[in-house]
Formats: sequence, structure tokens, C-alpha cells
Amino acid sequence: MINSDSGTDSPKGQDGEPAGAPHPAVAQRPMVPAPEPLPGPVVDAHTHLDACGCVDAADVAAAMDRAAAVGVRQVVTVADDMASARWVVDAAGRHPDLYAAVALHPTRADTLDDAARTELEHLAADPRVVAVGETGLDHYWDAAPHATQAEAFAWHIDLAKRLGKPVMIHDRDAHDDVLAILRSEGAPGKVIFHCFSGDPAMARLCADAGYHLSFAGPVSFRNARGLAEAAALVPTELLMTETDAPFLAPHPHRGKRNEPYALPYTVRALAAIRGQDLDELCAAVTSTTRAVYGLPDPTG
Repeated sequence: MINSDSGTDSPKGQDGEPAGAPHPAVAQRPMVPAPEPLPGPVVDAHTHLDACGCVDAADVAAAMDRAAAVGVRQVVTVADDMASARWVVDAAGRHPDLYAAVALHPTRADTLDDAARTELEHLAADPRVVAVGETGLDHYWDAAPHATQAEAFAWHIDLAKRLGKPVMIHDRDAHDDVLAILRSEGAPGKVIFHCFSGDPAMARLCADAGYHLSFAGPVSFRNARGLAEAAALVPTELLMTETDAPFLAPHPHRGKRNEPYALPYTVRALAAIRGQDLDELCAAVTSTTRAVYGLPDPTG
């Protein structure tokens, strides 16, 4: 998860903050205006509905309805602490087009004790959980020690391999170390770099390894030329897109409160960056994302 004002990762779920509470950094911001619907269905590959303020099944249904109205037909909501992990699995079980990913965020790696491992193994095995994440390394925030993060990342990689599910990576100021751990541990069959933040050289390394790169709102920012160049060279079969809501609202609504329904702004930005027909891009990223996560066609 990333703070859309500074463009830097922001640990979510402060101690004492219940799952389902709007993230305090964005709670008072105006919402992104609803975009023009897309010509075909897409999947929000990574969001945080609990931090968007969803608490119960009615909140989830309303958020999903807002997304579906503009073509965002399926959503993966992602945990980064234990309370959130329990919440996303429960939420995914209450809506047919909502799925979950569970892990401990690297800034919380020092909470990965034996009890957390046991519970995460149980939660990650749920059929509504389609990935182990977000896990990885965060060398920006002064949170968990780097060695502790690396150990937790390795454990999550092993869990993903044991379950046969993708690993969803958080990589903040740690590109070389993330790639090194993937090499040393042996990457799972499917690897997703959530909210990819690397340059074209990093994108080429990931593409050569067969890793999937998911782009969020920053790819649309006017000052993100390197990121746009990276997005332009990613093979279509490795391209995904996401909101990482409630943060990272895309241009021209940067700094507002994000939600899955805002994904079309980013999809259109990617189509323009890549010089790709919008219909074609929607179909391609949807096919790729469903294949990575093993999603069926959406309901209705």
C-alpha cells in the first residue's frame, strides 16, 4: 500500500485500528469521480477494501456494485496484517466476484510468530484466497529490520509454493534484494510485482524471468516517465493492473480517495502509454489476471 500524496509506501493497519476502518490518511479526502465505463470487463488485481472503509457485507456489495457499473467486474482485496487477513477472507466469502490475498506486509514482518504462521497457513488455504501477499521487502520505512523482512519474505514464498498459489510482492526501494531472494529461494510458478515501481531495466529483468507486473495509478502521473517507459515494454501476457485503493488515485485525481471503480482511469492511461487499442488491452489484462489467479468468469 502506498501513500498517494508522497508516492511512498505507507504501513497500514496501525495498532488498535480495526479491520474495516477507513485509513486515517485518506478518510477525509473526496472520492475520485466515477469514470466512463470501459468497453470490456477488467479485474482490480490488488485493493484494500477494509482500508477503503468497508466493514460488512453491505459495504462490500456497494463497493462491488460501484466497480461493476464501470466495468471492474472482479476484485482481489489484500491483507497486510492479521486482522486484515481474517477480514479479507470473510469478505471474499460473502461476494461471488471478490477474492482475497493474505500475508503480513514486510513492515509487519516482526509480528510473524508461530501463531501467525499457523493462522496464515490456514487462511491462505481457503479456496477464496488466490494469492499469498502482500509480502516482500520495504527499505523505505523504518519498520521491521531488513533481515527480519527477508526471513518473512522467504517464509511466504515457501507458503505460496506449498499451496500452489501466486506470491504477490511488495517492493519498496529494494529491487535488487527482492530479485536476489526470489533467485535464492526459488520463485513460485507465478510471481506478481504489485504496484510495480521499477525502471525499464527492472521491468526487463522481471519479464525475462516470467514475472507479472501490475501497474497502479502512478503509471498515469505526469512525472512518472520511467514508470511509463517500463509499462510500455512489458509483454501483454505479463501485464496486470490494480488500484491499491484507497491510495494511489490516478491522474487527474491524484490525492483523492481511491476505490476499485476508479481503475478505468489507469487502464486508459496504460492503453495510451502502450499505443494499444483499449478494447484489446481490456481483454488482454483480464485474460492474464484471471489466469494468474485462477478466476472464473464473473457472475451475472
